[in-house]
Amino acid sequence: MQPAGSGPMRELFRKSPAGIPKGESPGANAEDNSPSENRQAEGLVVNRRGETPVVILSKRVLTNSLFEAMLKEEWRIHSTMFGSAGFALFPLLLVAIATAGALMWPFFSDLLPPLTAVGLLHGGYLLAGMSVGGFGLFGREVMNRRFGQASLIAYSSRSLPVSERAILTAFLLKDTVYYLAFWVLPFVAGLAFAAPFIGLPLPLVLRLAATLSLSFLLGLSLVFLLSTIYVHSPRALLALFIVAVGAAIILAGPVNAGIVGLFPPLGLYYQPTPLLLLVTLLLIIVPSAISVRFLKVEYREETRRYPGTLDNLAGRLAWLPDPYLVAKDALDLNRSEGGAGKVVFSFLFPVAFIWIALFVLHRFIPMLSPLMAFAILLGVVSSTIYNWVTEFDLFSSHAFLPVEVKTVIRGKLESYGLLNLVSVAILVAAGLGTGQAGLLLPALLTFASLSFYAVAVTVYVGGLSPSVMLYNAKVYVPYLGLITPVLLFTLFVSLPNPWFALTSLVLIPAGWFVLKKAFTKWSTVEQPGF
Repeated sequence: MQPAGSGPMRELFRKSPAGIPKGESPGANAEDNSPSENRQAEGLVVNRRGETPVVILSKRVLTNSLFEAMLKEEWRIHSTMFGSAGFALFPLLLVAIATAGALMWPFFSDLLPPLTAVGLLHGGYLLAGMSVGGFGLFGREVMNRRFGQASLIAYSSRSLPVSERAILTAFLLKDTVYYLAFWVLPFVAGLAFAAPFIGLPLPLVLRLAATLSLSFLLGLSLVFLLSTIYVHSPRALLALFIVAVGAAIILAGPVNAGIVGLFPPLGLYYQPTPLLLLVTLLLIIVPSAISVRFLKVEYREETRRYPGTLDNLAGRLAWLPDPYLVAKDALDLNRSEGGAGKVVFSFLFPVAFIWIALFVLHRFIPMLSPLMAFAILLGVVSSTIYNWVTEFDLFSSHAFLPVEVKTVIRGKLESYGLLNLVSVAILVAAGLGTGQAGLLLPALLTFASLSFYAVAVTVYVGGLSPSVMLYNAKVYVPYLGLITPVLLFTLFVSLPNPWFALTSLVLIPAGWFVLKKAFTKWSTVEQPGF
């Protein structure tokens, strides 16, 4: 990957015919106080001797050039990590999944009515946009730790005469195009391929493409705004969240709006009116504009000093096989940026969405036990916690120590097991809160079986870099092939009687077998450097 000052970034600047004196750069010659405010407004940067100015492209051309450069940079980063073929195949994989799902939907239309399916789709893409928007909260540290040796365009404002707002605007546009092309459009294309066979009118497919895109952008813009507020004041974010939840609860009753009324993109799908479209666009544009306006790039630099607590913490964890590795993971997570935001954006939001969706489905599938279905899905979703404990360091930081790859993986799994107690607490609270305490025993056992199997598969396909490797289609297909059949089988078995889900206990020896294969696999493979 080329540094920000070369390659595509050369297109951002253009010299006058007279040129620039040899050995001098626009950044070095630029003055903070230009002799003429009008010339600054026109985009002219005058060198120290007041000689030939360097003409910077207009704001519009500059944003376009940044946008193009960022798109190229995004491709180069991902193709370097996954390979060009593996990365390019990922959207095609989503097309195939969407096509197969749409073709199978008529067989389950009685259990999953169209209204419910459409609502879940919009909610899923809203959630996807929220996860992408969370980059503004904690993505900076992940990028610094993973790619600290690379010079990214997003961080080039300190070395090049480009404003932070211009970079952020181009960054938002790039993320919008990139994620719509890789997540929304492939799904819609799959629906379009299946539409003639399931009797779905093409206008509805096009409308769905528009409203799913708006759902994604709404989540992106709202969470980006929340992350911007968090950077300025975490307390203000908490207060705003409480006010928003309270307002939604209060307005849902008197206005009789329900979920459709409180979720404009979904309402726009059912009633495409100009007013509702305007409201949806304003909910996307206004938060994005506020985020750009109150951008805070110059984070206050401060030296962090912590007492030496590794030995003390490892002593408390002496009952584990690898106490020092687990203690190191605990300290890394505790001292990393984002704090509780990491848990909220990456785990609690999906869990909350699953819980709400299951209660909606229960209205149409009375035989479905919400608690048991929640335990099954939670077992798979909780495996993403393993992604977090592997996110902030590389095996290269352990390479000079007398430890093997399988030892480091085992330490990560022990950290995952401790953090997964949060999932257990959520499941217990859900059972007690809904009056289904009698199903807690099978729910907990089913959750434990699926959670262990799911994390074993994650380790097998992703090793110490699961969040990076799962974007590779060549890796994601085996992951889906090992997880999806087990998940669906357990869900269907639990429909007649929730206790039948205990058949999932066979996944414990299966997971142990997969885990042993994973240890052997990653002990003989060179670890990636990202």
